[in-house]
Amino acid sequence: MQITVHRTTQPKAMPDAQALGFGKYFTDQMFLMDHSPESGWHTPRIAPYTPFLLDPANLTLHYGQSIFEGLKAFARPDSSVHIFRLLDHMDRFVRSAERLGMPLFHPSDVAEAIETLVDIDRNWVPKQRGTALYIRPTLIAADNVLGVRPADHYLMYVICSPVGSYYSKGTAPTRIYVEETYSRSSLGGLGEAKTAANYAASLLAAEESKAKGFDQVLWLDAKEHRFVEEVGTMNIFFVIDDVLITPPLNGTILDGITRRSVIDLAREWHLHFQERPITMDEVVEASRAGTLQEVFGSGTAATISPVGELNYKGEALIINERPNSIRQRMYDTITGIQYGEIPDTHNWLTLVEPHAAANNGNGHHHTTPEANEVGIVNS
Repeated sequence: MQITVHRTTQPKAMPDAQALGFGKYFTDQMFLMDHSPESGWHTPRIAPYTPFLLDPANLTLHYGQSIFEGLKAFARPDSSVHIFRLLDHMDRFVRSAERLGMPLFHPSDVAEAIETLVDIDRNWVPKQRGTALYIRPTLIAADNVLGVRPADHYLMYVICSPVGSYYSKGTAPTRIYVEETYSRSSLGGLGEAKTAANYAASLLAAEESKAKGFDQVLWLDAKEHRFVEEVGTMNIFFVIDDVLITPPLNGTILDGITRRSVIDLAREWHLHFQERPITMDEVVEASRAGTLQEVFGSGTAATISPVGELNYKGEALIINERPNSIRQRMYDTITGIQYGEIPDTHNWLTLVEPHAAANNGNGHHHTTPEANEVGIVNS
């Protein structure tokens, strides 16, 4: 794919690596690509990061036809940069597009665009342990017309953000409220797609739980409100009587890439592992019996996050993580691979090759950047 590159002439100041937080700062450049019925995917370009001009009738604003991904690039002491499970994320991006009735694309093409963007902005990849460059590919409708239907035109874009810890208290155990009133997804719905609608559905419950002093919400199934599904931004794992358990993918749960990594390692280490339905009643019973040994979440943003409390029906289930926990071993191994401290025997990492063309501005056609206008169709 031939990508047109125009680098910014006004680079931004780098943020303090000790105060990154999550998603507060953005790199100098962004990737954009358009889709139309006549031309298919066209005009792939890297341009200065700038706001969009968005028409008030843009379909995305009214009907929510929007998907996204989230992945990370990591810097090493030798200045090399590696992206974690890039093609796995792109495959999931395609599946989300298919579920939302959006045009499909070749995962390798978008992966190439991401590598090029990260290479150009590689000086934005923070080098401290516990930091990364968060990469956010997004696909939205670009028609300016009212009416419930899939759009004819689309815009894909990728932005990047240097990040620290997702949670304000870092890797300290989280307090999670088990939601019994609201539902995140139902069978046949959008639960397995990484779409804006799923996150919108979770916001009220998340705010109500935070008002009660909790960090996240644990979602149960929509039909019976008994079966565990996932946490607001993570998949969930339990260790009960030395067995690692996670709910199965059934169309309502996001197919987490970090979740896959945990499962791959569990099988490689010959742990007692079960991917099966699990009810909150079973979790409560294990807690009362003293066999609930660990609870942790997995996700790109937080990697592996310990859970210190589950609050269900007014009862606080306290999880005191044991020494040499599975969670700690998972965290150490996955982050060790990401930062190059442990060999990547799974081929999870993609090396971002430094290209003179990207870094020096040679070998690409340069254009004068215009405003990134979305919603150009007149109907």
